[in-house]
Amino acid sequence: MVTMVEVGPRDGLQNEKQNVATAIKVELIQRLSACGLPVVEATSFVSPKWVPQLADAAEVLEQIDLEGATRHPVLVPNEKGLERAIQAGAREIAVFAAASESFSQKNTNCSIAESLERIRPVVEKALANNMSVRGYVSCVLGCPYEGEIEPEAVMLVSVALDELGCYEISLGDTIGTGTPGKARKLLELVGAEVPMERLAVHFHDTYGQALANILASLESGVRTVDSSVAGLGGCPYARGATGNVASEDVAYMLDGLGMRTGVNLEDLAITGQWISDQLGKPNNSRAGSALARKK
Repeated sequence: MVTMVEVGPRDGLQNEKQNVATAIKVELIQRLSACGLPVVEATSFVSPKWVPQLADAAEVLEQIDLEGATRHPVLVPNEKGLERAIQAGAREIAVFAAASESFSQKNTNCSIAESLERIRPVVEKALANNMSVRGYVSCVLGCPYEGEIEPEAVMLVSVALDELGCYEISLGDTIGTGTPGKARKLLELVGAEVPMERLAVHFHDTYGQALANILASLESGVRTVDSSVAGLGGCPYARGATGNVASEDVAYMLDGLGMRTGVNLEDLAITGQWISDQLGKPNNSRAGSALARKK
């Protein structure tokens, strides 16, 4: 069994330049949940000043089914974001850190060590409120400012998040420069310190390596994969580049491998085409587009 974590409503939509109506976001989440996806990341309680697209986070959370089979984690950057998430009824949150000092400084205006100290009270308070906490590590296979990232740096951040109490650590190839060999080496090192069943992978497809990297990760023992319906979400550090790997492509590959996901691929493809039409942009899923043409 492979757990697919859908990040389209949050990671996929957050950089959309056009305003996406709350009703569209809610319907997208509902459609994805109906596809059988066990986890659909709903939104982020970041400052509306920095991410205006997700300024309606509370409204979105209030309109989706938090009691159903699908879990709906939300990203929170700090204690203020956590407070807003709690008030909106969130049951699960995600926190984030980077394996690159330069990326950490530019993204959060602090060092890796300082970012982890900022995360600590957020995790502690969330756990005290009976919330589950997932951790993200950015730039695990490359940084837009530093280039190559040492696997040891990723391991140290992953261990720190694990020790803070995150039930799962998602390793993110933020700029999509990773290759299967590098992914295997990284997982070998990190997996020696954090149990493989508590690791997830989050690949971008900038260089067309995402599916190959996911396959290498599966062969290494990973059983949780992040993806975004219709490949929503560009890579902000590479002009014109694709971003998140498409959920339909991942589901199609997993189905071909005989790995169960519980996801209805046909419904997922329909959903991917629907949101692409709503946004007025091409469907970035190869499998989704092929399946849609069959209709």
